[in-house]
Formats: sequence, C-alpha cells, structure tokens
Amino acid sequence: MEKRRLVIDYKNLSPELLASLKLKYPHGYQNFVMKVSKPNGDFFYAITLDTADASYLVKVPVKIDTKIKDEDDEKALFSESDDIGTSEDSFPEEEAEDKADDYGDEADSGDADEDDDI
Repeated sequence: MEKRRLVIDYKNLSPELLASLKLKYPHGYQNFVMKVSKPNGDFFYAITLDTADASYLVKVPVKIDTKIKDEDDEKALFSESDDIGTSEDSFPEEEAEDKADDYGDEADSGDADEDDDI
C-alpha cells in the first residue's frame, strides 16, 4: 500500500503530528523550509514530515525581509555630524607596522656594528 500524500497547515497539526515534527526537527526547521509553487503561480513554504501511513507537506509561516535598502535610510544612520574620528586618527595596525619598521632599522644598524667588532 502506498503512503498518502497530504498538505496540512502547521496550525492544524494534531498533537501526535506535532510531537513527530518536534522529534524530526529538535533544533527548529528554519534550515529545512522549501518553497512550493502552485500551478497558478502562487507559492507557499513547507517542510516535510513522514509517518508510517502518510507523507506530509506542512505549510509553515515564513517572514521574509522584502524592504529595499534605501540610501536615505543609511544616510540617516551615519550622518556627517557624527564625531566618530578625525583625519589625524590612525589605525592600530598602522601604528604597529610603523613601530616594527623603526625597530627593524635599529636592529639592522646594530647587527652591522656587531659584525665590525668580530
């Protein structure tokens, strides 16, 4: 006998199916959601759930961030009046490299002096 194939909404799951779902996805189903297209062009999101007698597509609610980034929004967050730094500021990496170069020059001149003494 072939398994029945059913589509069911998450809100309509019986307690037994809900328990099976929690066993299959103990850490959540976020990474297992698939987009299912209908013949008329509509779609829904679902996860799979198999039992002994049926194979289910469980419709799940999905929130998708569809807001288009707007340059004006970014400008509002980072205005030119923010006193974050000045043009005279330097990054720690730059300072460390400058100091390493200074030490390297001294080490080279010190090595030359030692060779002369030997």
